[in-house]
Formats: sequence, structure tokens, C-alpha cells
Amino acid sequence: LGAGFSYKTNFKIRKNADSTHLLIEASGDPTLGSGRWPGTRMHTVYKGLLDALKSEHVQVLGSDITLLENIFSYQPLPAGWVWEDIGNYYGAAARAFNWNENKYELSLSSGNNEGDATSIVSFDPPFAEMPLSNFISTGKKASGDNAYIFSAPNSNNAFATGTIPPSQKNFVISGSMPDPALVFVKGLKSTLNANAIRIPDGNNIGFSLSGDHATVKTVYSIQSPSLDSMNYWFLKKSINLYGEAFVKSIAFEKKGLGSTETGMKLIVDFWSKNGIEPTAMNIIDGSGLSPANRITTHALVRILQFAKNRPWYDQFFNALPEINGIKMKDGYISGVRSYTGIIKTKNGGEYIFSFIANNISGNPGIAREKMWKILDLLK
Repeated sequence: LGAGFSYKTNFKIRKNADSTHLLIEASGDPTLGSGRWPGTRMHTVYKGLLDALKSEHVQVLGSDITLLENIFSYQPLPAGWVWEDIGNYYGAAARAFNWNENKYELSLSSGNNEGDATSIVSFDPPFAEMPLSNFISTGKKASGDNAYIFSAPNSNNAFATGTIPPSQKNFVISGSMPDPALVFVKGLKSTLNANAIRIPDGNNIGFSLSGDHATVKTVYSIQSPSLDSMNYWFLKKSINLYGEAFVKSIAFEKKGLGSTETGMKLIVDFWSKNGIEPTAMNIIDGSGLSPANRITTHALVRILQFAKNRPWYDQFFNALPEINGIKMKDGYISGVRSYTGIIKTKNGGEYIFSFIANNISGNPGIAREKMWKILDLLK
């Protein structure tokens, strides 16, 4: 896609005699509504659209909002993701229209004793609130976050189970929005109604995969940060949504339709042409969340060696997290811990390495410490 690649979401209107209809031309932007940049924040987007509609003298906005999502396939999730993950923030589906990183925060209060029930305090953003059956109970002291939310894309309810520590007043866990476009529209209605632009009840969202929209007028556009800036947060905070959006965007840019399967094939083909055996990269998503992903340490080292000679390497290196004094990306899933990165030695040398431990038994924290001690020998 290139270090300077960015997304552009267009907001368009079609005026009728009695009202104005809004059409949203989605771009796949995973940063729309994100709080990580001033220009992408929810308030900024709402304010920009509000000002644009006022400049067009819009007083009534039709309740039927058309969302143009024809750039991505109908399947929001990659194959192979597990039920336990997809209702939580790290299992958010990458769509053509994303909002607030498709994440909401659920605030809970717990009892003072193990086994006590918990209660829901709030949803943030509040427009993400939905029917949620809460089976989360109070755990042991200092037990941490052991709560999980279960929901599916486009569903209208969820349930949560597990435990949180005792005596909490606002303990926050994060879930994935089943329908981020609906959350956006609810917030938009609140913003416009508070500023003298009326939306009748309904707020139906029509999903358009084709059609002639030549008669509409673009009134507001929002540009995402550049790819190198998005990649910084993708690597620093392991925002799986970004990786999944990038894969679909590669497929759209190269083949005209953003699907995970097409994007992954393009990626494997690219590395095959650059000296990596296709069988060394049995990968099915852009973030590694599926337990079915397989990749060799040799392939990962070859990828970093390739990056070392590219003009964008400095931005890429800067985006790598620093863990235990080493610039490296970590990864973990049940029974697996992994680290890949670059070690600078005391005598000025440098190692590119990849270290994966599979089928770990026992405490994963102890496995991590042992892996760090081995990596320390290379410093």
C-alpha cells in the first residue's frame, strides 16, 4: 500500500423537496472515530459533518441513511476466529465502515465477596448500549480481568461471563461493536438534534453494494492518518482491527474487492516472489488471532531482513514496541509465546531474530521470563 497510503471517507447528500438524504461512502478506514489522533476523534467527525450540513442549509435529514460498503466483501470476519474472541475488543470485525475502532467499554461494579453478582454501570460510547445478559461474578482478590463478552457481527444482543476482582466501582472491560454503523448513526442523530437539524425517528441504515450515486454531492470528507502512522499503533498496541483492515485494503487496491482470502493470497504470493516458501506462511488473517495460523521463524527473519533494506525501515523500526530493552513484537495465544525483532549488541552489532515457543505447559509468565533470559544473552 505504501507508507503514505491513507483512507478517505466521503459523506454525500441527495436533496429532495422535503428533506435531505445522507449517503456514506465507506473506505475501510479503521481509524474513523478513533481517539488516537485529534483529526479522527468521534467529536471531530460529528462536528465536521454538522458544519457541512449547516453550510448546505439542511434542516431535516431523512431517517434512511445509505451506507455504501461495496469495496469490501460481505463477510466481516476472517475464517477461523473463535467464538470466545469475537465479542471482545481484540476480535472486532474489519468492515468498510468502522467506528471508534469498533470497540466499546463496559463498566462494571462488583461485590465484596467471591461469587457475588456484578452489575453494569455504563457503556462508552453510550450509543453502543444494547441488551446484554450479565453473568460475570466477583472473583478472588487481585484476580484481574477474567471476563469475556460473547456477541456476533450484526447481532442485537450479547452476554458476558467470567469474573472481575472484588470491591470494584467502575471496572472496565472492552467489547466489539456488533454494528458500528448503527452506533455512529445514533450518535449523529443526537448531535444533529441538539443543533437544530432534525432526523425523524427510524434511523434505518440501508447497505448498498451497487447503484448509481452520480446525483449526490460530497459535502464532507475525512482523511485517515498515513499508513506509517497507523502501523505505529498497530504494532505498539496490537490493534487487530488495523491488520484485518490492511489485508482487505490490499485486496481492494489490487483486485477491486476487499476480502480477507484475496488479501492473504496476495501477501503470500508477494513473499514467495521474495524468497519465502509459501508453505512457510500458512496464514489466514492479518493479525494472527486465529489459532490456525502457522509461520516459521525463518520466514519472520527473512521478512525483517527484507524490511531492513527498504526506504520505510526507520518508520517501521520506530513502530516496533520496546520489550525488555529490545525492539521486538510479541505474540501470544493459548499455549504459544513468540518474539520477533532486532537486538542491538553492546559492541555495536545487530541481530535479527525470531523466537517461538509452542505448546507451552504451565504458567505463561514464567515461559516469558525464560525466553527473555535467552534473548538477554544476545545483547
